[in-house]
Amino acid sequence: MKTLAEESHKTKRAREKLKKQIETWQNGVTPQALEDKKREMHLWIARHATHRITLREKEICLFDGNQNTASVSRKVSLIAQKLKQLHCGEEGV
Repeated sequence: MKTLAEESHKTKRAREKLKKQIETWQNGVTPQALEDKKREMHLWIARHATHRITLREKEICLFDGNQNTASVSRKVSLIAQKLKQLHCGEEGV
């Protein structure tokens, strides 16, 4: 069975640093912190209410059943052009 090489000092330091960051983040997620963030989000939503669009007044359609096709990208156009050139070149041979 192959054994793995020992981690370098730099890798160990990075791992410890990440562990500390995760612990700090986890300790910061408390019921009180969640309540504070929830209150902050509600205030932000209320502050920006004037910019909101009432959906009853505006129709939104995310999918039109492929009635309107997307335009061909430049990359696909170039590939198609090269294929046509290759195809026409073979017929002339």
